[in-house]
Amino acid sequence: MDLTKQPPRRPSNTCIAGIVNLARMADKACACNEETLGEFVYGEDSGLDKILLDFLGISAADFADAADRYDDEALGRWVRKVSDRTDEEVEAFNRHHLGREPDDEAGKQRLRDRLEKYAPKRTDIKTVFQSIELDDWASFRDVDLTQRAPRTPYCRDVAGVYGLARMADKARADKADRLGEYIYNCPIDEAITGFLCISADAYREAAYANPNDLELTAWVQENSSRTPGEIAVFNVRVSGKGPENDEQHAIFEKALNSTAPGRTDITTWFDLIDLDDEKSFNTVDLTRHPPRSPYDTSVAGIAGLARMIDKGRAFLSDTLGDFWYGSDSGIDRYILRFLGISVEAFTDALGDCPTDADILAWIEKQAEKSDSEIADFNDAICKLGPRDDETWAWYRNAVASLDTSRTEVTTYFALMQLSDHVNFARLKAGV
Repeated sequence: MDLTKQPPRRPSNTCIAGIVNLARMADKACACNEETLGEFVYGEDSGLDKILLDFLGISAADFADAADRYDDEALGRWVRKVSDRTDEEVEAFNRHHLGREPDDEAGKQRLRDRLEKYAPKRTDIKTVFQSIELDDWASFRDVDLTQRAPRTPYCRDVAGVYGLARMADKARADKADRLGEYIYNCPIDEAITGFLCISADAYREAAYANPNDLELTAWVQENSSRTPGEIAVFNVRVSGKGPENDEQHAIFEKALNSTAPGRTDITTWFDLIDLDDEKSFNTVDLTRHPPRSPYDTSVAGIAGLARMIDKGRAFLSDTLGDFWYGSDSGIDRYILRFLGISVEAFTDALGDCPTDADILAWIEKQAEKSDSEIADFNDAICKLGPRDDETWAWYRNAVASLDTSRTEVTTYFALMQLSDHVNFARLKAGV
């Protein structure tokens, strides 16, 4: 869970094992493991987490490990088994913390500040939990779609439904009067709410009140009776939709020619939306598509460089997705070491150089490489693979998780290519 983009679940949420703050702590534990905590703190650094961990008799490290391995239901069973707390003890713990008001001046002042800033007319917000929830909501309630695009329509982070996370972004932007050129309750939105049998107005309010995707999912599930099977069928149908009549074909072709002239592979509204989002904000969004192939030598004739450029641009626009860039990527470090350029200098240059030609001109000023040096480098990097038993074990597991039949895949470039193909095929297939 990326807590730079949404808050953890509310401390009052008891969906895991019936214990307050446990769902919130699980979200923070996962974010801590993924290094996406943002401004939140976890474990011994959090007063609330420390109270809960002490009550459960579990260490922060053990809980973080369990949060990574289990879903909510299994994590709840693990916690109750390991902690050995009775239902009566849990009920007393919950009751105490749900009603606990700030007991020091710092906490009282935080509550006063939050009320004054975010809810000056509210007189019912008095507890520590309510104070935290107010701050979370205020920090993430507003989305500005004049500065960035909403999530890809293929995102299923809300209730497993294509387009619903995107619709949540637009709902929050609409409430904040920062919708830009986007439309809330467009025809695709209407298809989604119609399928779920919920109103667009109700969903707008729910998305605004629930900036956490899991809690918004819970709201959707409480207000819609659609089954996972029905959702899977809907996802296939809505994501595969293209223009269906002459009028729609004309609109589609005009938009496509404006966004990506010459592209013949774009046939659905979802794919057109993704292209238009990237063009509108001049970004490379690797939550929507993979970077260029590692074998691509279109920039300076160097294998992997075009891919690193894509990842760097995505890094700068906070759309890197699950890819690794710069110091976090062994391949990127390998390329930059060959060029004699630091990660920091390369990243800064990407910010100043909007095109491949621009960044190539900059690179040529930093590093002079002969054709033979580049050829030797390309041969070496394309052959890179695991060198020890432990790395080979990880590598084989990674390949097997993508396609068990691909036993011929033995290099890092081949694994990247396979991962790109399979993961984005799964994204578009809704699996």
